[in-house]
Amino acid sequence: MSGVSLVGVTKMYGAVKALDHVSVDVRDGELLALLGPSGCGKTTLLRCVAGLERPDRGSVEIGEADITVTPTRERPIGMVFQNYALFPNLTVRQNIAFPLEVRHRPRTEIDARVYELLDLVHLTEQGDRYPKQISGGQAQRCALGRALAPNPEVLLLDEPLSALDALVRGRLRDEIRRVQQLVGITAIYVTHDQSEAMAIADRVAVMNAGRVEQIAAPADLYDMPSTQFSAKFVGSRNAVELAVRNGQVGIPGSFQIDAPAGSNGHALAFFRPEDVKVSVGDDGPGMAARVELKIFLGATTRLHLVGEADGEPIALFGDLPSRRARQIGEGEMVRVDVDPDHVQAFPV
Repeated sequence: MSGVSLVGVTKMYGAVKALDHVSVDVRDGELLALLGPSGCGKTTLLRCVAGLERPDRGSVEIGEADITVTPTRERPIGMVFQNYALFPNLTVRQNIAFPLEVRHRPRTEIDARVYELLDLVHLTEQGDRYPKQISGGQAQRCALGRALAPNPEVLLLDEPLSALDALVRGRLRDEIRRVQQLVGITAIYVTHDQSEAMAIADRVAVMNAGRVEQIAAPADLYDMPSTQFSAKFVGSRNAVELAVRNGQVGIPGSFQIDAPAGSNGHALAFFRPEDVKVSVGDDGPGMAARVELKIFLGATTRLHLVGEADGEPIALFGDLPSRRARQIGEGEMVRVDVDPDHVQAFPV
């Protein structure tokens, strides 16, 4: 297998800069997730690796080979699309065999490889069925097997789970990760779902407006985003604008931290909802707040809280274990505290 290197890749669509001097290295055998909102450039970047788009500037390499202008059919890649793109007139077995047949591989080699892949993606019993006779999750596993059939050096996945329901999506996400690790193939995975990216990737590249904001391991990205956009996009953080006083920023009685450089009088404080501590009663630490809304999320319940600091209203939310949240009613006054070690601030 081989790694992927993109150096200074820029792509324009008229006056729109879809990719802005993007440089990314994907390590050999690594699964890198491209994460970001719609229109951030993640799919365009994937298509540049696939050869479906040609960069206006920059280079794309797989291993030590420059493939920037190499036609798609000659690139050592396999691709899994969002809509499966299976041939409806071919069975599961025939779909997986197709990329080997067009390469004129020997029949014995094709049969052996298809048997191996049907077992790998758990579709042995569905091998003789047509795409309309199998479920969406099975169809996507068939697409995965077909992409792996010619032993590509790099696997590309373009939001492969977005058309599936939540339960199937979670199971297939884990299945894709199992197959990728078992095969040991280098993979690039496009998604706008942060939980999906965190669960499946070795590293996550957060993209915004055609640029890479941050690349980090999932746990590092979740705990310590390095840019304001990463902090907003990953972790569903509270973002509270606060005044800077004496070089400090915070909510009186709740937390105080050093103001970021260049804050110019105001700063945005970011902290995760699970880091919000909520206590009932008037004598606890933190800011007094009213519970405006409770949203049951299963194991946790999200409280929407409204308080006041320095005469200004402050709205935030906190996640509590649902069993504990049952003791707190909507409209009730509580105290809100945040550990300053879990707060990051950026200039407004």
